Amino acid sequence: MSFNSLLLISLIILCQSIVKGAKITIVGAGNVGASTANYLALNEVASEIVLFNRREGKAEGKAMDIMQASYILGFSSIVTGVSGDYTCTANSDVVVIASGVSGKSGLTREELLEISAGIVKSLVEKLILYSPNAIFVIVSNPVDEMTKLTLKLTGLPKNKVIGMGNFLDSNRFKYYLAEALKANPKDIQGLVIGGHGDKTMVPLIRYATYKWIPISDLLPQSIIEEVVKATVLGGTTLIKLLGTSAWMAPGASIYYLVDSIINDKKRLISCSVYLEGEYGWKDIAIGVPVIIGKNGIEKIVNLELNEEEKALFDKAAKNVKQNDDILDKIFQFNK
Repeated sequence: MSFNSLLLISLIILCQSIVKGAKITIVGAGNVGASTANYLALNEVASEIVLFNRREGKAEGKAMDIMQASYILGFSSIVTGVSGDYTCTANSDVVVIASGVSGKSGLTREELLEISAGIVKSLVEKLILYSPNAIFVIVSNPVDEMTKLTLKLTGLPKNKVIGMGNFLDSNRFKYYLAEALKANPKDIQGLVIGGHGDKTMVPLIRYATYKWIPISDLLPQSIIEEVVKATVLGGTTLIKLLGTSAWMAPGASIYYLVDSIINDKKRLISCSVYLEGEYGWKDIAIGVPVIIGKNGIEKIVNLELNEEEKALFDKAAKNVKQNDDILDKIFQFNK
């Protein structure tokens, strides 16, 4: 086989490995944003990844750091760091909003409400002008409230605005289950619904399995209660250990969600989505299982909840709704 033939085959393989023309913008060059860009580039989810930050230098530096690893790790995605120039985000297929106030001990997600809302508003109103057809993935906390806020501000259809929170919670849930069972995490199935806050999270033990065997058949109730508590406090635990919010698992969770969109994977993922009667709630964004594909939210999966699960979900929804009502008054959405 000639050199030119080998070169042509290599180019075909390269083109197949990267989604042609796919562009992803990540807003926020902190630890979460940078780890997301790194995972996306390493797995060649898109040909172009823009790491956007308001403060000059940070995004450029982190993008440069990621790209300098490309020669070692062999990925071909291009990561570019940008400070403040929204034109560089134009025509993005997916926009990830990971900018906000850093989590720290003593500061709950709910207390970040007004500060985060101001940040998200200032960002999405500009980003939507340059990428009107993008799917928005919201990571900024409190994520459920920021998901609905983004939907209202952009005017996008509800399938194009997705909050990431409960997918991260579900991964933490599976981690704690695997630890309790001393099992391979790949063999664990489980999901969390409800809100992303420690007062609103609903780990669904009844739907959790190990190799399709119900967890309730394998663990005593006392251990199950410990797993649920550890899951609910998962973010707080890491803040205490790290002195800041986690970034590796959040970045991996965002990568998985974005990959599901770009590559139309049709994965079942628990995400914060806008409800219009599903689960008995309207005009609220909250975590429920959905199918994620090229159109964003392809389908909302209606699980049958028992009385206890429904009561916990309703409690979470009421909590989120209270915060939504505050934002509705601030931004006068109902007028």
